Amino acid sequence: MPDIHPPFLDEIDRQLIAALQINARESVAMLARQMGIARTTVTSRLARLEKANVITGYGVRLGQRVVDGGLQAYVGITVQPRSGKEVLRRLGAMAQVQQLCAVSGEFDYVAWLRTDSPEQLDQLLDQIGSVDGVEKTTTSIILSSKIDRGQPV
Repeated sequence: MPDIHPPFLDEIDRQLIAALQINARESVAMLARQMGIARTTVTSRLARLEKANVITGYGVRLGQRVVDGGLQAYVGITVQPRSGKEVLRRLGAMAQVQQLCAVSGEFDYVAWLRTDSPEQLDQLLDQIGSVDGVEKTTTSIILSSKIDRGQPV
């Protein structure tokens, strides 16, 4: 049975994660220097955080100039009762759906979409709206990113 309790993160873990969120390519030696701890401590902490699935991968954040080459939007989606599985299946097959979150409040889900053009966004919204079980969508186009800290710890 999998452990459902989140792992305990102390201040060193949090500092290490924050440093990696700024620069995931930072060397272990530099991280150790910045944090004032031994390299072996950094190495063992990273191994523990990876094993516990606190750190599940290392990635690249694209610069605004690259991201601006397309169009991004958030879409609030309201679904009919007992239709969530089918809606999830259909939205999961749409490559432009970058992220889908179940939320509380006015919507059942919020999707983050990325398309190449306003026309492609329009077509995608028509596709989403035609999925069996989708009652309503509300779209907000992202004009610019003001703050992006990645995923907070």
